[in-house]
Amino acid sequence: MIIMLAAIALGYSQPAAAQKFVLIDMEYILKNIPAYERANEQLNQISRKWQAEVEALTAEAQQLYKTYQSEAVFLSAEQKKEREAAIVAKEKEAAELKKKYFGPEGELFKKRESLMTPIQDEIYTAVKEICESKGYSLVLDRASDSGIIFASPKIDISADVLSKLGYGY
Repeated sequence: MIIMLAAIALGYSQPAAAQKFVLIDMEYILKNIPAYERANEQLNQISRKWQAEVEALTAEAQQLYKTYQSEAVFLSAEQKKEREAAIVAKEKEAAELKKKYFGPEGELFKKRESLMTPIQDEIYTAVKEICESKGYSLVLDRASDSGIIFASPKIDISADVLSKLGYGY
């Protein structure tokens, strides 16, 4: 019985031993791709520009409010309503602009996707080709998986991926 269980266990362990696992470090790969650095800088510039627009509208709303506060005692009820409506409208405009630019499906998200997706696709294709040619069954990203406590540098194929992409290191 024990011999039979050992034989079964050995039979199941053989296919597992044949599988090859490797690691990549996406942070390392991306840092060494100039197009990624350029795309990141472009996103930062756009983000700063859009943030300045949102802040300008917010500042306008704040200025309207300060003016309203200082002049409130001199305004009629009708004028107060008009000023309050203008302040609320300006605040709403700033909030809508912020959502348009920085919301979950906003312009920054779309821009990031349009700039980064081709780079990510290129990396994925290179990884896939390396895996198919060398028979790797699984690729883990050491940069994003905090579950990896130790991994031998021998199984890190990040340099191979960069080389395949034309960035020989």
